Parts: sequence; C-alpha cells; structure tokens
Amino acid sequence: MEPLPDNSDRNWAEPGIYEVAPGVYRIPLPLPDDALRAVNVYAITDGTTLTLVDSGWALAESRKLLTSALRGIGAELADITEFLVTHVHRDHYTQAVALRREFGMKVALGQGEEPSLKASANPERLPMAPQVHLLRRCGADEVVEALARLFGTDPRHHEANLWEVPDEWLLPGHRTVMPGREFEIVCTPGHTAGHVVFVDEVGGLLFSGDHVLPHITPSIGFQPVPAELPLNDYIDSLRLIRDMPDQRLLPAHGPVTDSVHARVDELLEHHRQRLETMGQEAMAGASTAFEIASNRGWTRRSRKLSEMDAFNQMLAVLETGAHLDLLVSQGRLAARDVDGVRRYSAP
Repeated sequence: MEPLPDNSDRNWAEPGIYEVAPGVYRIPLPLPDDALRAVNVYAITDGTTLTLVDSGWALAESRKLLTSALRGIGAELADITEFLVTHVHRDHYTQAVALRREFGMKVALGQGEEPSLKASANPERLPMAPQVHLLRRCGADEVVEALARLFGTDPRHHEANLWEVPDEWLLPGHRTVMPGREFEIVCTPGHTAGHVVFVDEVGGLLFSGDHVLPHITPSIGFQPVPAELPLNDYIDSLRLIRDMPDQRLLPAHGPVTDSVHARVDELLEHHRQRLETMGQEAMAGASTAFEIASNRGWTRRSRKLSEMDAFNQMLAVLETGAHLDLLVSQGRLAARDVDGVRRYSAP
C-alpha cells in the first residue's frame, strides 16, 4: 500500500494512507455499524520517530488496516513511538491501549479526561448510566427504553479493561513530538471535558480530533462524567481556536480542508441559530428538551427524531438539553424540575 496524495478525488473514508504534508499521513480506520464510517489517524514521522495522533478502535479489522497503511511508509506497529490522543472516546483511545500492551509505546491523553477514564474503567458501570439520567430529566423516557432494547442493561465487562491510564497526562503548552518538530497542545472542552487539539504551527496544521469536523456538528458532552454546561465549554473552545492563526483542518472524521476558521464560523453560527430557535420554542410552550427535540429536523436531511436510531435520538435530545440549559444560565429562559423532569419557560 503506497501513500497517495490526499485530495478530493477519493471518498475520505476509503482505506489507505494519504500524504497530507511532508512527513504527515492520514490513515482512515473503520468504524463498523457507525454512521461516521471511519476515524482518521494521523502518522507523523521523520524517518526515525513515528508519532500517531489518535489510534482507532481496538478491532481486528482496524489493526489490520493500520498495519498495512504503515508499511506504505516503511514502518511497522512496533515502530510507533507514541500515541497523542485527542479525547477518550473508544474510536480514538482503545487501540492505543491494546497496542501498548504488546509493543510498549507511550500513550498521552488530555488531563481533563481523567474522571471519565476512571468511570469507564469501572466494570460494574451500567452502559450510559449518566446519559439515561439526563434523558429522564429531559422527559425522554421512550428514548431510554429504546436504548435499553439496543444496548441492554448489564455492565459491559469486556470494554472496561480497555480504559487503562495513559503514560502522560497532557497539559496546555508546547511539546516536542520529534527532533525539530513540536505541537502546541490546546485544551478544547465541549465534545468531551478533556478534549485537546494539536497545532503544528510550522506546518500550518491543526489536528482537530472531534472538536472541529468539516461536514457534521460534533456531539456535545457525550462522556461518562457529564459537564455542567458542555455547550458553553464548546462555544468558548471554538472561539479560542478562532482567535488563533488559521490552519489547515485535519479532522478525525471527514476530509482535510484548507481553513479551520471557515468551519469554526459555520459551527458558531449553527449554535447561535439553535439557541435562538430553541429558546423561542420553549417560550411558546414546548416545555421539555424532548418536546423541543421532537419538533426539530436533525442532520442535513432534516430527519424527524422518531426516524433516527436510539443512539442518535439520545444525542439529539441531550444536545437540545445542553442548549436550553445554556439559555437558562444566560437568563434567557427559566427552568424548574417537576417530578425529575426539567421544564423550561420564559424567564
């Protein structure tokens, strides 16, 4: 498998290894039964040191394709020096843990992910228990029932052992990646509490993880230990990146694009519009997050909530709740909890 130029002639999720910039390669790895289809892992090398940004999901097919891709640049799995992981979701973190057990490379993760990592490693934790609690607060009992049918209610012991602690907790600042090359680590909470992005100032590149994605709006606050106001965190993080010099966008899902700023502007406008329209619906009488989510179109196809699978219904309802809670914190809505359900109204 030889490296190919990274351009729009191919579907971004097609397996292979694609040269993004000198010494930087994009490797799409599979996400079975996931609408995202693939996760981009980025290999950075000077011919001696090999660093990967994110790792993929610990699956046999993912490992096979990563092995094949790295051979295209004359490398093997054992040559990986370290993984720099943007956040703790399984499609970014778990393959790093699995490969570290075998080959001993280092794994680094943002320190803000420590509470979620600890919770994920608990073998007695029920799947998505915090999300179930939030869904009930949103008045979405039927989504909870759909999730139970989809995932069951027993602890998933087979996943708990993949959440080992990293060798290094990443903090903001500049960090040497290899001789003559360093990244700036920028904390960007929102998608998860400990999400980080990596800025290659010399190369003009931003490894954005799931913070900025070119075609979809990242989910907000989907993590084992929920944040109080994840949308507020996310918007602040977008503005932080917008205030930095523009870079090429190297996302975890989707193709490489030329401008981080252009996409950040779109995401900020998207959430501004959502806050405005959801606030109007709450003041017009739709009192719960589930009601408001049910009234909206989702995805670019404006699908109804009822037309979506249970997992994406959950994300949509929780995102609606995050918007409404931010409006409450800004004094633009009032909220009261009645029998465990949060109801919103004009202030």
